[in-house]
Amino acid sequence: MKKEQLKKLIDTAAGRIPADLVIKNCKVIDVYSGTVMKGDIAVCDGLIAGVGSYHGVTETDAEGLYASPGFIDSHIHIESCFVTPEEIGRLLTPHGATTIIADPHEIVNVCGIPGLDYMMNASARTALDIKFMLPSCVPATCFENSGAVVDASAMSEPLGRKDVLGLGEFMDYPGVVNGVEGDIDKLCTASETGKIIDGHSPGLEGLALNAYAAAGVHDDHECSTLKEMQERISRGMYVLMRQGSACHDLRTLVKGVTDENSRRCLLCSDDRQPRTIFEEGHIDGHLSICVSEGIDPVAAVRMASLNAAECFRLYDRGAIAPGLRADIVLLEDLRDFHVRKVYIAGEKVAENGKYLREVRRIDDSSVRSSMHVSNFSEERLKMHLKSGHVNVIELCPGSVVTKKGIADIRLTEDGDFIRDPGADIVKLAVIERHHNTGNVACALLGGYGIQHGAAALSVAHDSHNIIAAGVDNHEIAAAVEALIRQEGGIVLVKDGQVIDSMPMPIAGIMSDQSGEWVSERLESLNRNAADVLGINRNIDPVMTLCFMALPVIPHIKLTDKGLFDGDAFAFMDVEA
Repeated sequence: MKKEQLKKLIDTAAGRIPADLVIKNCKVIDVYSGTVMKGDIAVCDGLIAGVGSYHGVTETDAEGLYASPGFIDSHIHIESCFVTPEEIGRLLTPHGATTIIADPHEIVNVCGIPGLDYMMNASARTALDIKFMLPSCVPATCFENSGAVVDASAMSEPLGRKDVLGLGEFMDYPGVVNGVEGDIDKLCTASETGKIIDGHSPGLEGLALNAYAAAGVHDDHECSTLKEMQERISRGMYVLMRQGSACHDLRTLVKGVTDENSRRCLLCSDDRQPRTIFEEGHIDGHLSICVSEGIDPVAAVRMASLNAAECFRLYDRGAIAPGLRADIVLLEDLRDFHVRKVYIAGEKVAENGKYLREVRRIDDSSVRSSMHVSNFSEERLKMHLKSGHVNVIELCPGSVVTKKGIADIRLTEDGDFIRDPGADIVKLAVIERHHNTGNVACALLGGYGIQHGAAALSVAHDSHNIIAAGVDNHEIAAAVEALIRQEGGIVLVKDGQVIDSMPMPIAGIMSDQSGEWVSERLESLNRNAADVLGINRNIDPVMTLCFMALPVIPHIKLTDKGLFDGDAFAFMDVEA
């Protein structure tokens, strides 16, 4: 801050000169003292000058609304919302989000550092302040092919960027715990640049968890039980309580929040589709859940603001206090947290559910044309099994965790899978799409429920190869070929014909359309997946399938290199 700006801020705070903006008659939520006080909020050059009795060049009457610090989503993948950064700003800001901590893990796995560059440049076009974590695991493991490899030597430059706060979720926790050299190099690079390290360690406990925390891992958003939550807090880690489209952990975890540990608890989305945003909101919806579960409203707001700011070392925000950014949300109540107005750095950017800025997108040509598939054909989908006694990936409704199942199936003479209409087991395939390797891997999936046709996606966490499930090779091949033709996204096929689709031309994982368009397409896809293909109505057909290739989530998954045992962290045979 220049001398002249500082003097103006001091004079405004002292009441000697009018503020640029005064929001009068507020009920100000004080997250420091845990109280609510009445007063005016004075804003000077985008900063809060003070709370008290003020006059301004511009004045607006809050009419007794609650004034909250801006909400901070502590961990979100923009790409998993299926929209661009410019669009996510339009969707989230009216719900009170003023800052999000984005991990562009998905697009960097497809495009490398140019993917990060695109996300950061696009984010500059939105009022929402988007901070980034540098993806730490590209690829997530060495057991799959991704579009890029980002090792420790490639991390120094992006970690030096102002808006890159640290290393994103370190998914290869076995590599950290076992001291794998490449992982240690990444941790050292983050430490040398003074940046924090996000965690990702589902099920890790005991001495292994000690090792993970000792490595400098700062937080974890993968807690799904109170035991996991308490163990991480006791080791000095922050817990990011997740409520997304696929994983709903908040109601479970919030029951473990106490007066003693609440300052180590944050709120996050991880993955949140537009439809979820339209129906359930964003952090405003998280806060409503917290209060409904008995959390004090001010304590809940603190988890969504000050705690997150301190965790990510954003010391210029997180509260309504002199000298901090004027990120302010005006709320009707502290139960449903209905948002009336949103200010970011003193600018009113949303009111009554409407984003007030024009959405202007940057050129995205650098992250298009991402489908590079060679040597694929229906013949490549044939399995050559020696036994019909097989391992099966068993779905768990409402979760991305899978179980290891065992089944007896029928085989053709040359060992290919024959689907039994009476058994809920179908073929699952992953096809490499980044380097024309020709890799095709097949396994068996239980619980998906598909009765006709096939579904194919180019969204398959985290390497984002093509993943497809279907009743036979012909249907799967038709879906995959249609997906390649439309440059990625989602395709549903029946009788070899496309019945529904959603193109995602940006890296094969993001749409260039509006959130409303994406939501309508997903609603149509979900409806046709259930009504026409017969996919299990108790699961999300898209979100469920796209996580079946993620080897760092227990217990059994499929990558382009083969069936993977997440417990042994090694490949396994399809034959049991």
